[in-house]
Amino acid sequence: MTRSPSKPLMLVALLTASFLINLDTTLVNVALPALTRELGTSISQLQWVVDAYNLVFAALLLTAGSLSDRFGRKGMLMAGLLVFGASSFLGGYATSPEQLIAARAVMGLGAAMTFPSTLALLTGVFTSRNERALSIGLWGATAGVAIALGPIVGGFLLAHYSWASIFTLLGPLSLAVIALVALFVPRSKEAVPHRLDYLGLVMSSGFMGLLVYTIIEAPTRGWSSPASLAGFAGAVVLLAVFILSERRATEPMLDVRLFKDMRFSAASASVTIAFFTLFGFIFLITQYFQFVRGYSALSAGVHLLPVATSVAVGSTLGTRLAVRIGTKAIVTAGLVFQAAFYFWVAATMSPTLGYGVIAVQMVLFGLGMGLTSAPATESIMGAVSADKAGVGSAVNDSTRLLGGTLGVAIIGSVSATLYSARLDTGLPASLPAGLSHLAHQSVGAALGVSGQLVAHGQSGLADTVRQTAIAAFDHGLSVGCVVAGLVAIAGALLSAAFLPPQPPRQPAPEVQRVELTVTNS
Repeated sequence: MTRSPSKPLMLVALLTASFLINLDTTLVNVALPALTRELGTSISQLQWVVDAYNLVFAALLLTAGSLSDRFGRKGMLMAGLLVFGASSFLGGYATSPEQLIAARAVMGLGAAMTFPSTLALLTGVFTSRNERALSIGLWGATAGVAIALGPIVGGFLLAHYSWASIFTLLGPLSLAVIALVALFVPRSKEAVPHRLDYLGLVMSSGFMGLLVYTIIEAPTRGWSSPASLAGFAGAVVLLAVFILSERRATEPMLDVRLFKDMRFSAASASVTIAFFTLFGFIFLITQYFQFVRGYSALSAGVHLLPVATSVAVGSTLGTRLAVRIGTKAIVTAGLVFQAAFYFWVAATMSPTLGYGVIAVQMVLFGLGMGLTSAPATESIMGAVSADKAGVGSAVNDSTRLLGGTLGVAIIGSVSATLYSARLDTGLPASLPAGLSHLAHQSVGAALGVSGQLVAHGQSGLADTVRQTAIAAFDHGLSVGCVVAGLVAIAGALLSAAFLPPQPPRQPAPEVQRVELTVTNS
């Protein structure tokens, strides 16, 4: 028997799937100190616990989005959730860092299979612009809430259980979401499947994988090192080959001529910049809360709730305002809000700044983030045809991931360089060379050095090291905020100049209908 699907229940199922993938973005970071204590994980291995996931996720997004268009988005979504949940659950039983890193890489594969399908299915069901704007606004709100809730959930689990609970939790949660999708989400794929573009699949994976890997490694190797320059050059070559192959293909995976449409390309750039600022913000503020303010992981997550709330409000409000006022005006305003936040923080941040001021600053940022990313995503998905919604969603997701990776790498490099330079001139000469080298690694390491000195009865030297490290961190944080603010201003100018106010009034030529059925036997 065939019946019409319930749109609210479909929405809940798809938003829950999106929430689960976004939750992992910050959930795992909370467990890193515990991994060092219990698995003996080195700093390099900790980096790859995070980056193995991001690298595979980024490399396979476009491929997974294209395959979902070809073979069916619901099936790809359920398979992705199964891979994601099973690999996470097994990761909780890892007995070595290498096993955990391998599990994280497979989780990245599952996330790449899952994430593009959530947005593609939403836009396939909610087809009018008002419906699409509302559903994408809620999709964006879900992402913001999940990212902010990650440290809270992780902190609670670590307070009551071992680090393994962070990973094993996602297994049964994934099974629950699979059940929701199976029950309430319709099948969706092309009515007339295209041939697979094998060269496009390989070149897109190679380009994204090499680019993200090079960005991840650049802060350690040096942005101008031969390895980094070779990596960026290789990524450019792969991108050029991808573009040429797509232009010549009779049935391309991604019609690159789509980037001539400013609804697509300018909106994609806006999403990239928004997530550059978001992940730069998370990188800086979590260190500030935990090291400078002395908050626990759980407390730091709770103190981030103003961001989660305001991102949710900004996302749902932003898409609806974009329909009434215009995408250009709302996205540009959102980027201006983000820039204002960063300049305000740069001018006021100090160890003694009242949390009330910080909360207001975070509300400003969250509103800016929501007003930017959700309307820009709605613009991207409105520019692609229904039969290519999966790969269109993957492009949107790739810009988010690329922007976030760049935000952490660039802002992290700026703040770390300035932090180290300040320590060079600020640390007392009487501090042993080994302890000085350790203090240069991070503000957390410097505070650890201060604690060691206190334990050995050198409280005066310990206080000097602590004050010097905090001042150096504040300096790096402030300049990092200025960099992020300038990037946001550049994004606002780009949006104001190139993003169309509204979609074209004349409908585009009709595309093949998307098969949408729900079958109950």
